[in-house]
Amino acid sequence: MQKFYFYLVVTIVIASCSTNPYKASEKEYDTKLKTFKETISNKEPEPLPVVTVTTISIDNAYTKQLYTFKDTLSKTGTTALENGRQTEWISTVNFNLRKPNSVIIHHTAQDSIQQTIKTFTLTRTQVSSHYVIGEDGRVVQMLNDYLRAWHAGKGSWGKDTDINSSSIGIELDNNGTEPFSEAQITSLMALLSKLKKEYNIPTQNIIGHSDIAPARKNDPSALFPWKTLAENGFGVWPNEILETAPLDFNPEQGLRIIGYDTKNLSAAVRAFKLHYIQTEIDSILNQNTINVIYSIYKKQ
Repeated sequence: MQKFYFYLVVTIVIASCSTNPYKASEKEYDTKLKTFKETISNKEPEPLPVVTVTTISIDNAYTKQLYTFKDTLSKTGTTALENGRQTEWISTVNFNLRKPNSVIIHHTAQDSIQQTIKTFTLTRTQVSSHYVIGEDGRVVQMLNDYLRAWHAGKGSWGKDTDINSSSIGIELDNNGTEPFSEAQITSLMALLSKLKKEYNIPTQNIIGHSDIAPARKNDPSALFPWKTLAENGFGVWPNEILETAPLDFNPEQGLRIIGYDTKNLSAAVRAFKLHYIQTEIDSILNQNTINVIYSIYKKQ
């Protein structure tokens, strides 16, 4: 019996001293994770073509929230499952940060960029955006591109029903009833140029808040220069000479393929017109509207 206990103790000691076969991958995992932590923690302003980026001071609440996510990223423990099992952690070495796949453009519907910044720095508002662009062209970044802002709310684009998780939100300082300034649109296009290049965002995925939430939102307004953006490679625009849609073309299906939620077809048609027609914002599905839908549908 003593020999049995002796061998048992020796076996336990040997097992406890054995080399972790995943030690190398765990070391590489931790090294990569450290790099990504530094990436999402970066608050340095970046130069944009034409404009100068301005940043605001980051308060303690932001830093505290950021460290919460950094701690979550570092978590490597086990988790209990409902069937009584526990997850096991083995570090992979093949990973990176998730990248945004779309840009959602908003107007603030407020009176100044200062008011919007205040709104986004109060916890009780529960709303935020990655960037805010002032009427004078000032660009304020409020959240790292890789992190999830709360700008889209409930909405969808195609099969994507969690827009906040896959997009970058840009708010334009505009109350919704005034034209957008040239300086503001110039800064917007400079920023879009940077984002599109860095994250390989598809041209047709540069859209408005009303596109993803047609029954709830109407921003940016009909005064927003979507055509100008499209001419510079940010979004699509119908052909100048419209082709007549085939008789068997289904406009509702066309809207769905473009990305619109057509459960409320009238709202989807109105949102489409707000973006692509702008001089005729209603829910009437006339032949001209069908032809424009067909033109955009062919650009997908």
